Amino acid sequence: MRGAADSVDTVLFDLDGTLLDTAGDMGAALNAVLADHGRRTLAPESIRPHVSRGGMALVCLGFGIDAGDRRADSLYQQLLGRYAQDLSARTRLFPGMEALLARLDAGSQRYGVVTNKPAFLTEPLLREMRLAERMACVVSGDTLARRKPWPDQLLHACAVSGTRIDRAVYIGDDRRDIEAGRAAGMRTLAAAYGYIAPGEDPRAWGADAVVGGVDEIGCWLDERGSGAR
Repeated sequence: MRGAADSVDTVLFDLDGTLLDTAGDMGAALNAVLADHGRRTLAPESIRPHVSRGGMALVCLGFGIDAGDRRADSLYQQLLGRYAQDLSARTRLFPGMEALLARLDAGSQRYGVVTNKPAFLTEPLLREMRLAERMACVVSGDTLARRKPWPDQLLHACAVSGTRIDRAVYIGDDRRDIEAGRAAGMRTLAAAYGYIAPGEDPRAWGADAVVGGVDEIGCWLDERGSGAR
């Protein structure tokens, strides 16, 4: 029999690769920077698996360098500048996500975003996608001093939304998402439909469950219901 301890009041989403399919716009920004430097652009399918690792990872991929390279920071800033100019031209909710959010809107469960993307990109993107006003909380990569895989952002999201840790779930498509959620003491879902990096197996991350599509998130929530806030 389902108990109150199993219930979920708040669903927290990672942004890139979990809530939103941002690979098209992130990839376009990377290719614009590559073209600016006379480098060969990359096919979208070669960029997509790396998007959840952030802009620095994309710079390293495109230029064949590592984050310690003296050029990396400058190229990273160029990438962010390009991306900021065109945040949502190609970005979409993942299939089934609008129906899930509408269901959460209509019910008693709240939702929010916890992302390592900086606020100057996160906040306008959510506004352009008409999602900002629907969120119980938005925690960006520079909201606090530490970000994922540290648990601080998730703990802050629960404090802001008035949610008990044991009644929140965090959904993400990168190992660090699951590490952060587990460190925070909340339940976690690994989004296998997202941007899974080569060689990564979401089943090995230690999440409470692995979901292959957004519909499976709904099924997981159905099994737990919602508790009193």
